[in-house]
Amino acid sequence: IRVLAFSLYNSMATLTHTLYEAANGFALFEVQGVDEIGQNTEAVRASVSDLSRFGRVVKLIAFQPSESALDALNQINAVSEGYMTDELRSFLELNLPKVKEGKKPKFSLGVSEPKIGSCIFEATKIPCQSNEFVHELLRGVRQHFDRFIKDLKPGDLEKAQLGLAHSYS
Repeated sequence: IRVLAFSLYNSMATLTHTLYEAANGFALFEVQGVDEIGQNTEAVRASVSDLSRFGRVVKLIAFQPSESALDALNQINAVSEGYMTDELRSFLELNLPKVKEGKKPKFSLGVSEPKIGSCIFEATKIPCQSNEFVHELLRGVRQHFDRFIKDLKPGDLEKAQLGLAHSYS
């Protein structure tokens, strides 16, 4: 029921941001050009392979690195189970527009899983979407993620992914 309410409420909001849960922290991207391409999955799919094109669709606006390998594991466990940690809540509330009481938000957050979207919406009233369009955006973010984070040294992301994968399993 919670996922159904999430889907129905948020189907009308314009997607303006997307959340990416990386092995080394949370990243928030602004989705640009939605008016031009609409929520056209094929248009996004076509732009994903080329960073110069995809870079015009999404723009990194915030990144919160994990404090430690244990922190990364706790964050990813919570997200996979559909729970929002205090750190994720603070990150979203700090970096997204404020939701005004009694007014319909003019933005929406794309998330990978409806369960975490429902939790985010229930706790913060930040409207969320999880659909094929969002998944294509996140696929592009995942493919080019190391190029969006300026201070990332070659191999850092792979080490974080490997370490998290071992801990998670």
